[in-house]
Amino acid sequence: MRSTFLTCVILGALFVLAPTFVRGQGVEERRAALEKELAEVEAQIVQQQEILNARARESVSLERDIAILNATIEKAKLSIRARSLEIERLSKESGAKQVVIEKLTLKIDREKASLGELIRKTEKADSFSLPEIILGHKNFSDFFQDVDEYRLINIALRDSFTELTSDKAETEVERQALDGRRTEEVKLRQLQELEKKKIETQEAEKKRILKISKGIEAEYQKIIKAKQLSAAQIRAELFTLRGSAAIPFGKALELATIAGQRTGVRPAFLLGIIAEESNLGENVGTGSWKVDMKAPRDTEPFLDITKRLGLDPDKMPVSKKPWYGYGGAMGPAQFIPSTWVLYEERIAKATGHNPPNPWEPSDAFMASALLLMDNGADGGTRAAERLAALRYLAGWANASKPAYAFYGDDVMELAEKYQKQIDILNGS
Repeated sequence: MRSTFLTCVILGALFVLAPTFVRGQGVEERRAALEKELAEVEAQIVQQQEILNARARESVSLERDIAILNATIEKAKLSIRARSLEIERLSKESGAKQVVIEKLTLKIDREKASLGELIRKTEKADSFSLPEIILGHKNFSDFFQDVDEYRLINIALRDSFTELTSDKAETEVERQALDGRRTEEVKLRQLQELEKKKIETQEAEKKRILKISKGIEAEYQKIIKAKQLSAAQIRAELFTLRGSAAIPFGKALELATIAGQRTGVRPAFLLGIIAEESNLGENVGTGSWKVDMKAPRDTEPFLDITKRLGLDPDKMPVSKKPWYGYGGAMGPAQFIPSTWVLYEERIAKATGHNPPNPWEPSDAFMASALLLMDNGADGGTRAAERLAALRYLAGWANASKPAYAFYGDDVMELAEKYQKQIDILNGS
């Protein structure tokens, strides 16, 4: 039986069909251990939240407030642990995805080589006329065998094209999944940094309370009364803005009220979001679009935004990227350029500024309120606002994940603080 090179080519083409990717047993065991530990930590977080809820209903006292601080600190530490487990899980999944992508890439390279060989053989066969093929054979059995092999080459060629297209599509899906996991990991690491700072602040507050009150209830009650701010003091208090100069609280409330009237978003909640965004990191406005933004997703719209505003892109403050992801967010609302351009028309219609400026507080407040409205904050309930805050940070897909709960809780605490100040200003 004759063995031809064409047959070898066909067999080679068939050999490169999809390999099976087998994941190590150790990975699965580690995944199960992570999920079990995460479930245990999340249960402990729920317990600490129940303590907080119960204590919050009690009358103000030194014991109560110290207990609340202790429970808050413990809950924050548990949240950090839970988020660390989630980050580890995402990191391992990213590594597994990268391995799959690498294997698919090698497979595609083999398919391309095989496909090229098949195309060359097809072109070589097509270059002969039928008489040349017939006259070039000593007997009809050889002729028909080559005809049959030519047919098999065309079948293999078609199958190789199909396989190559399928693997390219699969590779793109894997790449998108990998990008999604890396983006989520960046958000979680961002929350870790914020929560660590909050623990430091709470520990310092606990020490301060115990020091000035000397553990005596009567002394603490005097401190509580002294902390009641007058309306004039509240108006004079500076409201921190990220990427822009701080403004008096009264001005911030005015902007939040205007945005709230337009969108149905509660002003105190909007102030909570802006304040939380202003405290997401120490590198406020110290970034460079050339270094810290994701190109071209954000660099191109950023240059377009600054050009239309007549601003020097090299002089405009943007957030500096941390070691674990991208920066480049603009102004008090911390919109990335690619998101800002999606809202520009609506912001301009609401504020009358065309084009709107992400570093201008009135435009930033309106942009934030519009996004929060789209996220469901205009529902007015605490649950709707908290969910909208989580969507503001993590998007709709990740908003319900326990790893992001801290951000929503923190925003709602700030909203409650600002609502009390608004009530004082309104004389209620």
